[in-house]
Amino acid sequence: MTIVKAQANVAGHRTLMTAYHADLAALSVPRYTSYPTAVSFSGKVGASEQRQALGALADDAKLSLYLHVPFCETICWYCGCNTGAVGRASRVTRYVEALLSEIETVAQLVRGCVTHVHFGGGSPNALPAAEFSRICAALQRSFRVDPAAEWAAELDPRSLDADYARTLAGCGITRASLGAQTFSLRIQQQINRVQPFREVALRAAELRAAGVAAINLDLMYGLPGQTLDDIACTLARTRLLAPSRVAMFGYAHMPRMLPRQRMIDDTLLPNAHARFTQSLLAHEMLEEQGFATIGFDHYARPDDPLAEAAAAGRLRRNFQGFTDDDADALIGLGASAISQVGNVIVQNGKHLGRYVEMVNSGGLAGVKGVTLQPTDRARGWVIERLLCDGQVDLDIAHRTFGIRGLLDRRAHDRLEDLVLRGLVTISGATLALTPEGKPYARLVASAFDEHSALNVQRFSRAV
Repeated sequence: MTIVKAQANVAGHRTLMTAYHADLAALSVPRYTSYPTAVSFSGKVGASEQRQALGALADDAKLSLYLHVPFCETICWYCGCNTGAVGRASRVTRYVEALLSEIETVAQLVRGCVTHVHFGGGSPNALPAAEFSRICAALQRSFRVDPAAEWAAELDPRSLDADYARTLAGCGITRASLGAQTFSLRIQQQINRVQPFREVALRAAELRAAGVAAINLDLMYGLPGQTLDDIACTLARTRLLAPSRVAMFGYAHMPRMLPRQRMIDDTLLPNAHARFTQSLLAHEMLEEQGFATIGFDHYARPDDPLAEAAAAGRLRRNFQGFTDDDADALIGLGASAISQVGNVIVQNGKHLGRYVEMVNSGGLAGVKGVTLQPTDRARGWVIERLLCDGQVDLDIAHRTFGIRGLLDRRAHDRLEDLVLRGLVTISGATLALTPEGKPYARLVASAFDEHSALNVQRFSRAV
């Protein structure tokens, strides 16, 4: 066990210090955007279970829709998403037609009201503006959509302009997440995502002028050649953009699983200690800019709904990360999209040709998933509350789910070492992360994971 004090010294900023545990930071841990995680999905759960779960939703259920667009104008080498280059226009048109078919099929199965719509990818704005508008019109036509619903989209600034911004606003988009990652041109070249700061700033201004007032910014640490000065410079420029939210993700380098990452020179990647200090500096600078810390990698203005949800204990975690979305069911549409409905988590097929074939025949596209058992629901709730609130009361889990023994011998053994290191406290039935334990939140949560083994290479580093 190696414990040192991590330090981050950057001109104009005070020295940051906290405990760095080299052995813990080296572990690979799930991100817990679901429980059980995707590694537990199997072909035993698919379209049949998906259909049954959708049909069982109540009339007053609140629905959240996620639509996956698996296309980008150019492919970034760091990306772990299910996406590919746009290629032929006919390929995109064929996908949009299939997505419209799936929307119609799902809408006929479900009751309830849509309160959130989220477009992800890939890059939703890789679609022609007219096709994006068709999809939004189909959603409004097919589902019962709450007039106050939030419509959000993840966007690539490089393939955005003022006309497309007006299209987004006209479709009802109220929040946009701009993928920036870093404002260092040197690092952008290393990850095949060159976009000068002025370009991102112009896109943000065009979105706001069109009426998309809420702008999120996605950034990363742990990128090739990245230094503390790079982090500081990027976050200084972030202040100028005045985003409502910032996500600061740690780059997960898994070239065996993601061939595009082999284009990145891994000898340039910061080591575990450097990653840790980069995350600390980002945390410090964003708090200095007035952001509230949300979970372990999100930040929001105090008046943003995400920060308000966190302050009120209503923060949730799903496949989009930390969210204020309180919907009863998350319905994924599009290739590789994941749905969580009732006791079923199911993922649509990733292969575009197979996806198109399944939905164009009037079927659903689910090909693998998991049926939640009572203990899964209880453990998932404990993990979610730990990550969202930084603490959890196991007595509430017992009363809510009727499950006892969550702090079993395996969980106790994992937590005992973390307690000794001062990363977590246990008082009666309450577990709480200490300030020094917050960077290790996912590792603490993993103590309650019955399904996933630590250090599996399909997971990202603990910090």
